[in-house]
Amino acid sequence: MSTGSDSRTDAELLREIRREPGSPGALAAGSELFGRYRLKTYQWCFRVVRDHDTALDLAQDALLSAWRGLAGFDERSQFSSWLFAIVRNRCLTAVRKRVNVRDESVEPDDLLADGRDPLDVLADRQEESAVLEAIRDDLEPIEQEALWLRAVERMPVDEITRVLRIRSASGARGVLQGARRKLKARFGSRMEGM
Repeated sequence: MSTGSDSRTDAELLREIRREPGSPGALAAGSELFGRYRLKTYQWCFRVVRDHDTALDLAQDALLSAWRGLAGFDERSQFSSWLFAIVRNRCLTAVRKRVNVRDESVEPDDLLADGRDPLDVLADRQEESAVLEAIRDDLEPIEQEALWLRAVERMPVDEITRVLRIRSASGARGVLQGARRKLKARFGSRMEGM
């Protein structure tokens, strides 16, 4: 991903970082690369934990972990996809660590603010988990990124084509259609409404 017309791509910055690790040029390239994802990383974390301070801590921790693990990044996927996997794992670990506090003054039925049955909520979460697993396992990194930009970031298809530098004639539309076909093959008729 590139942030401007005279900016270097993520891959170019990674090459600079790896050429002479620890050099001023490598540190500047690292600062530019990770700076591109600082806000996005915070946003990803905030969507999961819904707390500003916790999201800041998780984002900083994830970026630091990615910096330290950069030597292990083998570039089989986009840098942003690799970073998102680190961020996702940090957030899920943080959410699992939350301690449940019992408040005797709260009636469990009152927690159903939207009136939905807890079993329906659980079924929806399990289905969402299955879809996320399919996205991770069945889709190529470019398809994952295009799907994220379209479904979560609500980015127009033409913009996704530009941002991801997709050169094929069908652009991001073709990438998204390919992703949909793969997910439909896995889930069959459940994907009809998507």
